[in-house]
Amino acid sequence: MVRVERLTGAALADALDDVARLRITVFRDWPYLYDGDAAYEREYLQPYRDSAEAIVVGAFDGDRLVGAATGTPMAHHAADFAAALAGQGVPLEQIFYCAESVLLPEYRGHGLGHAFFDAREAHARDLGHAYSAFCGVVRPDDHPLKPAGYRPLDAFWRKRGYAPLPGAVAHFGWKDIDQAEETQHPLQFWMRRL
Repeated sequence: MVRVERLTGAALADALDDVARLRITVFRDWPYLYDGDAAYEREYLQPYRDSAEAIVVGAFDGDRLVGAATGTPMAHHAADFAAALAGQGVPLEQIFYCAESVLLPEYRGHGLGHAFFDAREAHARDLGHAYSAFCGVVRPDDHPLKPAGYRPLDAFWRKRGYAPLPGAVAHFGWKDIDQAEETQHPLQFWMRRL
């Protein structure tokens, strides 16, 4: 039986090494193709350690973290996202950023994705945010590593009330599993009113 817990403060900080391991494992697959390492993860996850308003929603099988979703106020990511969200008519201070949702494959299809969003959106409302947003990597349809039969999560996101924001594309660098060096990747923002 998998239990879902909202982690903040010290409990959040204690879980971040396990979140990093999950990110490295899950994001290695399509569409992220992330060739992760502990040093990159430590730097990437630092804003969650630094933010008193951050959340990790953890899915636990016994004591083992098998899935996690993270979130912080978008203003805590202003340097990364301000340009991508400029012109959208919503101040960053009103947006809560639902970052990654990572779940081991054997635990998918049992409602945990919805539980991750439910908990982060409730946390955002508790903090007084009016909008929830996330971004997803954009890959070309003819990418050589795209698996046959891949189903994007767009229908799931739309069912939850999210829609892509026209022109709101951020760029992040990471090393792909088939590349020698880190490259920049486009990520499309999706948003909904809470």
